[in-house]
Formats: sequence, structure tokens, C-alpha cells
Amino acid sequence: MTDVAELYQSLIMDRSRKPRFAGRLEMFDVEAKGDNPMCGDRVHLFLQRDGMKMLHESRGCAIMTASADLMAEAVANKSPAEIQSLRAAFEEMVNTGKTDPMLGDLNALSGVSEYRSRIRCATLPWSALADVVKEEQLTNG
Repeated sequence: MTDVAELYQSLIMDRSRKPRFAGRLEMFDVEAKGDNPMCGDRVHLFLQRDGMKMLHESRGCAIMTASADLMAEAVANKSPAEIQSLRAAFEEMVNTGKTDPMLGDLNALSGVSEYRSRIRCATLPWSALADVVKEEQLTNG
């Protein structure tokens, strides 16, 4: 395993064991849920429009939990358009394995591309978030 791969593996395990953005916002404007019944992964997102803050409650594998936590960090203070760009870049990265500087620590999940069955684990939180961004619930109160 290369040094970069070890660093990425360490980041994924750290964020799944000790997520920084886990929990439920006391006051939130929008919530979204994602569920993968095939593997048991579940995520519940709580979003606040003001400052675009997000917390998550996740139950599932390390990849899904780390993805939700890193996503919550990445979307802070971003507009819906910026979130859609991040999602597109993230999905490209997990499907091809090609990292993107715009994604920062989310690049830790690039290795998922080698395990097709795990791509859904990484993208589940993003799919849940995309549903509310697409419906413009983040901008329309």
C-alpha cells in the first residue's frame, strides 16, 4: 500500500469511527434520507440554509459514514449550484478513481472505484442531498 493509500485509509477509518458532523441540528430547515436495503446503509441528513450547515445520523459501513461526514464538511457555506458541482466531481472520482483537487479530503474515497459494489456506499449520502438540492428546498423556504 502506498503512503497516499495508507493516509486515505486512515482518514476513512477516522471519520467513520469519530465523525465530526454526526448528530441532529437543533433547528433545521430541510432533512433528507438515504437507504440502501441491499447492505443496510442508512443516512439521515439535517440541513440549515443559513450558512449551509449540515449534520448526519448514519448507520452502516465505514465508507458510507465517512462519505457522509466528509460531505457535511465539504458543503458547509456552499450554494446549491456549488453542491451540485461537488457531487458531479465526487461521482466522477468514485467511478474513475481520478482524484480532483476541488474535492479535498473527499479524495480519500477514490479507491472505492476498484470495488464496484462499494460505490453505492460512497454515493448514498450524496444522493440523499441531491434530492433536496434538486427540489430547491435549500433555497425556497
